[in-house]
Amino acid sequence: MIRNAALFFVLLALLLFTTGCWSRRELNDLAIVTAIGIDKVGKKYYLSVQVVDPGEVAKRKGDSGRSPVTMYNETGDTMFEAIRKMTTVTPRKLYFSHLRIFVIGEELAKEGIGKTLDLFSRDQELRTDFYIVVSKGLKAKEILNILTPLEKIPATKMFTSLEVSEKAWAPTVSIQLDELITDMVTEGKHAVLTGIRFQGDPERAKGKNNVVVVDAPVNLQYWGIAVFKRDKLVGWLNEDESKGFSSLTNRLDSTVIEVACPKGGTVGIEVMRSKTKVKGKVKNGKPEVEVTILTEANVADVECELDLQKVKTLYGLEQEVEQVMQTNAERALRKAKKWQSDVFGFGEAIHRADPKYWKKIKKDWSKQFQELPVHFKIDVKIRRLGTIGDSFLNNIKE
Repeated sequence: MIRNAALFFVLLALLLFTTGCWSRRELNDLAIVTAIGIDKVGKKYYLSVQVVDPGEVAKRKGDSGRSPVTMYNETGDTMFEAIRKMTTVTPRKLYFSHLRIFVIGEELAKEGIGKTLDLFSRDQELRTDFYIVVSKGLKAKEILNILTPLEKIPATKMFTSLEVSEKAWAPTVSIQLDELITDMVTEGKHAVLTGIRFQGDPERAKGKNNVVVVDAPVNLQYWGIAVFKRDKLVGWLNEDESKGFSSLTNRLDSTVIEVACPKGGTVGIEVMRSKTKVKGKVKNGKPEVEVTILTEANVADVECELDLQKVKTLYGLEQEVEQVMQTNAERALRKAKKWQSDVFGFGEAIHRADPKYWKKIKKDWSKQFQELPVHFKIDVKIRRLGTIGDSFLNNIKE
């Protein structure tokens, strides 16, 4: 009994030292930021933030006419200064823990993004699970100023759209802060980010005009991959080259590859899964890389006369897909070599294969990369034809 009483008083004493909710923050005191845009105006940063209106987003009744998000803009010599200066116009303190998307203006990306990222990697309030993209041909502010159909919060649309397109289409990459910084500081590897642009007429999308009609005047579209050297944007990969990049870096989950039919027309092949292995080696004192890509695919769309019951036909389609994948990869590689930017991590592969050799050449890797022989082994297997074999197009009567 005495023992139980003593234990009770010990536990009671420990409760005196518990912190409770000393650091709690009330929702009514916070402005929840879901998206950030960074541009450069002269030597100053131009910061744009997209803040959610909780009452409008949660509203179940009819439209009040208010926007679900609000934009605030400010300039500063540093990012932190711009954020704090915003308190002069925001009714609440900005809260960044629910950040979904970070848009970097193309001009700023060309100057260098390293200094821009320092605050976001240092601040303990920020989570690092937001995606970072580059606005192509636009200011970051312009991207955040567009309301989006279906999703009330534009940042949510941009976040989910990037995830979906990466898994189903391939020429996009969802890069978070930790991965971006790792790629920029790792020897033998350079960084990439996905580009975002307007699709449509921005002049017709001002205010709520973009969400009150069936055919929205403007959609935010992910397009191309931005290639970096150190922390500076050096060029863009187009759609096919971006698919090649995804194949070379083992990021390809699924996509569509179109091949030509012998008698005209096209066949759409759906890539279901793909696995890439990169092996580096040093041969006769020179580095080289071997890329092996194993891909499984289905026949998805036949728009020509083609006998899919023949093994020869399927084998021919497999070879065509292999050729398209190799061409895309070679084009991406050619551009990266032109910019001396090893976004594929081939330098890392050489480092793994021969650390002593890598130590000798790593300072000169950019030039070595330009002359690097890359050998491809691509094997595509078509597993399924869908719910039918031959297309009914073969049986259409005169």
